[in-house]
Amino acid sequence: MTLETMSPNPVWTADAYEETVETLRANDDVTYLVWAGDWCKDCRKQLPDFAAALDAAGVPAERIEQYHVEREDGEKVGERVEEYGIEFIPTVVVERDGEELFRYVEDADVPPAVYVAQHLEEPTNST
Repeated sequence: MTLETMSPNPVWTADAYEETVETLRANDDVTYLVWAGDWCKDCRKQLPDFAAALDAAGVPAERIEQYHVEREDGEKVGERVEEYGIEFIPTVVVERDGEELFRYVEDADVPPAVYVAQHLEEPTNST
């Protein structure tokens, strides 16, 4: 099932984020696991630009796993939420060969695509 919030923002411009797009493109061995809810205002605000960056970098759909999250009695519930300890959304977990490298969580200081690119550039995450 596809998250509506992961539809690329049509007015997002790759030219303004050239380095971010290149870093995402260069790391063609990572998988992005995205937990979000279409009802969530933070998800609706942050994820369309992230999706546009992934699209601009040519990241294939099979490397982007999307998980719907719902609220029940104030708790986040959904597929793999417990397994990954998801408390806030959006959350993007970046994995290589099934191993978590890092994660973006809703309240980071920069947009998801920038955050992910910055962390992919760290020496410990290089291929």
